[in-house]
Amino acid sequence: MSKILVIEDEAAIRRVLVKILNEENEAYQIEEAPDGASGMQKIRQADYDLVLCDIKMPKMDGVEVLQEARKEKPEIPFIMISGHGDLDTAVQTMRLGAFDYISKPPDLNRLLTTVRNALDRKELVVANQRLKKKVSKSFEMIGESSGIQGIKEIIEKVAPTDARVLITGSNGTGKELVAHWIHEKSARSSAPFIEVNCAAIPSELIESELFGHVKGAFTSAVKDRAGKFEAANKGTLFLDEIGDMSLSAQAKVLRALQESKIARVGSDKDINVDVRVVAATNKDLHKEIEEGRFREDLYHRLAVILIRVPDLNERREDIPLLITYFSQKISEEQGSVVKSFSKEAVRLLQDYNWTGNIRELRNVVERLIILGEQEVSAADVKLFANK
Repeated sequence: MSKILVIEDEAAIRRVLVKILNEENEAYQIEEAPDGASGMQKIRQADYDLVLCDIKMPKMDGVEVLQEARKEKPEIPFIMISGHGDLDTAVQTMRLGAFDYISKPPDLNRLLTTVRNALDRKELVVANQRLKKKVSKSFEMIGESSGIQGIKEIIEKVAPTDARVLITGSNGTGKELVAHWIHEKSARSSAPFIEVNCAAIPSELIESELFGHVKGAFTSAVKDRAGKFEAANKGTLFLDEIGDMSLSAQAKVLRALQESKIARVGSDKDINVDVRVVAATNKDLHKEIEEGRFREDLYHRLAVILIRVPDLNERREDIPLLITYFSQKISEEQGSVVKSFSKEAVRLLQDYNWTGNIRELRNVVERLIILGEQEVSAADVKLFANK
């Protein structure tokens, strides 16, 4: 049932609006407010799917109500009600975030169409928010150790900016999760997150992968193709294992970062791009620079903010939480009952040397869930962990 609030100081207009809405859909739950101040109080106290709000009212006008509501509950669509002399103000409210406006006296068909469209948009916004929460949960960083808490604090500060971030750490520590969190918590979260594994692409193809190519640029270039920089426009480009990128590709990435422009392979035409670059590596880039395999100027462009992800052996206190998380996640994926781990089993796993970090721990937990007893015991760990 959609819940609608009508804020209107003229009782006659208010009655007309309520009557039209009730006749259109008996499932609407409609509440009324005789002025802006009482309307704003209702918005603070309850959740509404739609607000119809007059512009000129005593105590608090409609523009003030809209601005205040947008701060506290930005997801609520507003339809503004304007008198003949309020059209300029009505247009202004659209710029301030109102969904639409209707003139007095309200036209029946226009009012009902606008209400239906606004409610449809609210449903879409809510669905997108649920999807985003679901996506965010899949990239959740599990842990309460000082190392993980420190990373979360840095992300909270850095994510809202466009500062470039270089994430370092061993294989399997969760560098990709950090990159996803930076994107999810940024103003670019509704735009694409594009990932490129620089180590997985042959050096002769990396430039085409990043910048695209035009037809005929090389033997297999049978048509024009956009690259990852263009695909990530307005969003985030995650360059994983950037320490494995060729020097020629590094030079082009440096230019893209300096000028916010790229050129497809085989073309001299510049393409403007608005991309936030987040990079990651398991290599010591200072050593790579000394040995001539990585450009120092590119390093300084990328490493505005440095985040080091600790090895699992450095955050053993997080292992019990990770075991619980993986156990629940794997059981959901397999459609099986969630298995618990005995205290002795958990202690044994905490004492192991996790050279493969979190990725290795997840594999071991999955193996124990499949092969172990209903409660995974220390004997199961000794038998199946293969450490």
